[in-house]
Amino acid sequence: MEHITLLIGIVIVTALVFDFTNGFHDTANAMATTISTGALRPKTAVAMSAVLNLVGAFLSVEVAKTISGGIIDEKAGIRPEVIFAGLVGAIVWNLLTWLAGLPSSSSHALFGGLIGATLVSVGTGGVHGDAIVMKVLIPAVCAPIVAGLAAMAATRLTYRLSRGRDEQDTAKGYRAGQIASAALVSLAHGTNDAQKTMGVITLALVTGGVIAPHSDPPLWVVVSAGLAIALGTYLGGWRIIQTLGKGLTDIKPAQGFAAQTGAATVILASSHIGFALSTTQVCSGSIMGSGLGRKGGVVRWSTAGRMVIAWCLTLPAAGLVAGGAAFLADQGDWGVAAVAVLGLGVCGAIWAASRRKPVTQDNVNVPDAEPAGVVTAALQAVAPPPAGPLAAPTASAAQAAAPAPAAATS
Repeated sequence: MEHITLLIGIVIVTALVFDFTNGFHDTANAMATTISTGALRPKTAVAMSAVLNLVGAFLSVEVAKTISGGIIDEKAGIRPEVIFAGLVGAIVWNLLTWLAGLPSSSSHALFGGLIGATLVSVGTGGVHGDAIVMKVLIPAVCAPIVAGLAAMAATRLTYRLSRGRDEQDTAKGYRAGQIASAALVSLAHGTNDAQKTMGVITLALVTGGVIAPHSDPPLWVVVSAGLAIALGTYLGGWRIIQTLGKGLTDIKPAQGFAAQTGAATVILASSHIGFALSTTQVCSGSIMGSGLGRKGGVVRWSTAGRMVIAWCLTLPAAGLVAGGAAFLADQGDWGVAAVAVLGLGVCGAIWAASRRKPVTQDNVNVPDAEPAGVVTAALQAVAPPPAGPLAAPTASAAQAAAPAPAAATS
């Protein structure tokens, strides 16, 4: 085994930073409905999710192999600088969509970043186009539809089976079921998403000559990736939890149980066969399906439309950022340093912007009346919220619907 150089060390650290952002960006996948229905307290929910993400990271390496040797050609002259640039593009897009409260795909941000950086530095020969179509694009289209249809059918079946029973008793039972299904989604998320960072680090080690091509991720890579995503999950991506839990549809316990069970089934099945799909898209599709499955349920299509636009933009947007970063990084050491400084500056600016209107565990269950950030403003310009009963609630409507403090009983 050759010595790990400073550049490869920087790539490994950057990959773990991405893994951390993946954790808090995607916490909503498992816990948004559980928190919104009150099945678990917010901090308890994210703590449980963090532990199970860590456990899930040890269950499989099939997705990691897809990343390290399936999408990008290890033998095409990929250098650590290229991987570094791809990770910077993925991190920037992850943070932008987090600021906007949009549940976009961390996985597709990573794929877009790696593909964009590889195209700029190596050319089309460095990318396996057939693998991208079969293992990224087709699952991206099919997974949320399949999960949505499954959740809609499960929701209708659930309400049919509980017809005529006491609503409070069934709600308690479904809250318990939600906790179990949320645990399964968290385990599935760790199994699928933590492996993506394992695959990137393994790819960096291969390109640096540290390990042989087509090697499985070393144990220390598995452990570090699992810990990074667990820590990010524990901190909680409250902005996206708010969008999925309250902004997309009004979730009842039975719906939450059906949505999470359907999502976990799809994610675990994809992990088993090596499909690196987006857990965000699967869970979002399940939540929309559960909204359609309940009689009288309403999906806020304005929010759903902005989410879908963000999904479509993720691959090319992350790729463009990463391509620019790769162009700089190819100029030599000063270019790599410039990419690092610019990346840190952008991330710092996004964090500062998020402090203007913070979302925490204390206000996560209050529907967001004013979408945050320039990303959401741009998406609203492309797909403006419709007028009528399906429109998202305005600030005044949300205030009018909120109970007066004097009416509280506890």
